Amino acid sequence: MLKSLLVAGLALATPLSLALSSSAQAAEGDWPKKPITLLVPFTAGGTADIFARMIGDHLNRVTGQPIVAENVGGGGGTLALGRLARSDADGSVIAIASTSNLSIHPTLLKDRIQYQTLRDLAPITQISLVPNLLVVNPERIKARTVQELIDHLKANPEKVAFGSSGVGTTQHLAGELFMQRTGTKMTHVAYKGSSQMMPDLIAGQIDIAFDNAPLLWPHIKSGKLIALGTATAERLKVAPDLPAVAETVPGFQAVAWHGFLAPVKTPKPLIEAYAKEINAFMERPETQKRFEELGVLPMRTSPEAFAKLIGDEAGQWSKVIETAGVKPE
Repeated sequence: MLKSLLVAGLALATPLSLALSSSAQAAEGDWPKKPITLLVPFTAGGTADIFARMIGDHLNRVTGQPIVAENVGGGGGTLALGRLARSDADGSVIAIASTSNLSIHPTLLKDRIQYQTLRDLAPITQISLVPNLLVVNPERIKARTVQELIDHLKANPEKVAFGSSGVGTTQHLAGELFMQRTGTKMTHVAYKGSSQMMPDLIAGQIDIAFDNAPLLWPHIKSGKLIALGTATAERLKVAPDLPAVAETVPGFQAVAWHGFLAPVKTPKPLIEAYAKEINAFMERPETQKRFEELGVLPMRTSPEAFAKLIGDEAGQWSKVIETAGVKPE
């Protein structure tokens, strides 16, 4: 199942074509002449931390410099990215970050942030994509299509509870986006992570959820949950019979992802050299296998494509947050 998801993820990746050209190759001999700090705005041991250390090991061999991975928690990642924005733009400081850090928190936590993502940070490349699925508890919700769910919600405003892994997560905002696009109303129940939400969803304490596909597949296969659609723009190859929500709700997309960045004034040849090396690492079978084991789709893009993704998603989530009046916990 996850192997098929891996193939689907590779199919979604943006072709690099000529984006990483000879300028990237020219920079390979001009790496920083001092240890490179890799900022990780997450706690140690999590998925993003594992990504950082895997790619850090590769960059250590390529650059010939020690790669010091530093976990900088707090502020929803704003402390780490604020530090990145203020760092020397000589390639000696880079960071890994996520959808929330780059495209959600600048609006949700705007009073706490001292930087602007695309003004102060230079995207390098996207490395992952985690599809979210829309699922229902079959004992609580009889709808078996997205349209049937919409009809049910319109007939029962605010009587259906949707769960999420926390306020401001892609799972939460996916539900808010769904309500805004369909003119429906549900009650949001926030948990401290998917591991706390899932038992209540299966037990019928809440009715529906958007959550990461790898977490949901076992419960879908067992029949404990019913998948109505994928929150990716198109159907997944692993489940060609599962419609994308966007087929019923045009333009709907709510996924999670990770990528690498540097300070905005970092020379373009260095940005492209980092992108070239990270993307090459992402193409390795052993890398893809490890990502598969973690339930994440490997991606590889140009810096320009990653910047567009960040900007597009920031625009979408800003509107969702402001319209729904979402406030940080």
